Amino acid sequence: MHLHIIGICGTFMGSLALLARELGHQVSGSDQHVYPPMSTQLVDAGITLMEGYHAEHLSPAPDLVVVGNALSRGNEEVEALLNSGLPYTSGAQWLAEHVLPGRRVIAVAGTHGKTTTASIVAWLLESGGLAPGFLIGGVPRNFGVSARLGDPRAPFVVEADEYDTAFFDKRSKFVHYRPHIAILNNLEFDHADIFPDLAAIERQFHHLVRTVPSQGQLLVADEQPALERVLAQGVWTPVAHFGNQATSQWQLTLERADASRFQVLYSGSQAEDGPEEDGVVEWALTGEYNARNALAALAAASLCGIDLVRGCAALARFETPRRRQEVRGEINGIQVIDDFAHHPTAIAATLKGLRAATTKGRLLAVIEPRSNTMRLGALRERLVESVADADSVFWFQPTGLDWSMEELVASQGGHAQLHSDIDKLVAAVVTQTSPLDRIVVMSNGGFESVHERLLAALSSAQTANADEGHK
Repeated sequence: MHLHIIGICGTFMGSLALLARELGHQVSGSDQHVYPPMSTQLVDAGITLMEGYHAEHLSPAPDLVVVGNALSRGNEEVEALLNSGLPYTSGAQWLAEHVLPGRRVIAVAGTHGKTTTASIVAWLLESGGLAPGFLIGGVPRNFGVSARLGDPRAPFVVEADEYDTAFFDKRSKFVHYRPHIAILNNLEFDHADIFPDLAAIERQFHHLVRTVPSQGQLLVADEQPALERVLAQGVWTPVAHFGNQATSQWQLTLERADASRFQVLYSGSQAEDGPEEDGVVEWALTGEYNARNALAALAAASLCGIDLVRGCAALARFETPRRRQEVRGEINGIQVIDDFAHHPTAIAATLKGLRAATTKGRLLAVIEPRSNTMRLGALRERLVESVADADSVFWFQPTGLDWSMEELVASQGGHAQLHSDIDKLVAAVVTQTSPLDRIVVMSNGGFESVHERLLAALSSAQTANADEGHK
């Protein structure tokens, strides 16, 4: 069968294309403004990529068209599709109908941490010899691909996004997956382009809760009022909480301030005589939010038969997904780190974790508020407090932002700079850096390849300084 995917380079749709190719389908797709790592994955898999959205991409006619949720009415290729009468579906529905049947599905939901948590779950199952399938909205470096079928008898891990499904299906994508195990990691207001308020997102999360069978399991983060409101709407599935509370079945205790070492306690029935199991994690990641992600993943893996102690040991070999605290390079002792954080809570958590792990040198944040929520100005009042742990902040105002960042940056005084020219931003950052500094770049887009530009500029500056020293 020939599948054509419109919007193929999105993290979800690109992963879907890999699964379709693995199933033996001929796959083509169209998109615009593509960038690695997804575009690289697709080309390496032998998938035909077409630039832009044009009617001619549907000729010769494919057997089925899968439409990404970024596409709207008025798009040339979408209009050609509707006029052609070709069969079409959404990515989430195609996954539910062609990949998930017969699998034990583990869905990872939440405003933050979905990609990292889903990657950890997949890695724990892989380390336990289960060869899971997965579809993740990023590239887990332990696997090198964002999706695979795995053993058909093994669980399938899916990053469960609350964003809507397609222009013709406004339900959240995760209602299609019908998981047996659902992780509810956190819940805040986001996606201001489609949700009017937090209550609207809570309703969608409750739709997910309604799909989990009574013989399944809900793993719910503690200290999350929005998630408790979701559960208060009705729950028909056993619930286990995870986090820092003494009443939670899964608990963590930090043994290092940067959360690179922590203890895990499990008390399945909240037994009074202490934990039923415990283990210690020592790994390369930092930040309490990542420790909580790991705790949720350990809980899910244990339900699939993965021993807790062995799971904790496996985390020592876990590598962050691409674009999640990923060190892109180091020049003259200065690290350039890539992170996907784009919501104020995620920005603050990322910087807090890196601050705790940065014992020498300064922490410089380079941030592009690019998401739809940020473009609309929602949550912008929280951006100043989100960067409190950075020594200096370099804000980039992208084209299409619906509000000016000048007032926000001015309120930070000499702590922050605002740029709309990428070359000037890179020059400003490099001018301020010294050996042992860490530069963390945060955006949910390609950010005009700023990481490579920073590394190149740092290298040039190092060479120039060396030449000057030899004079």
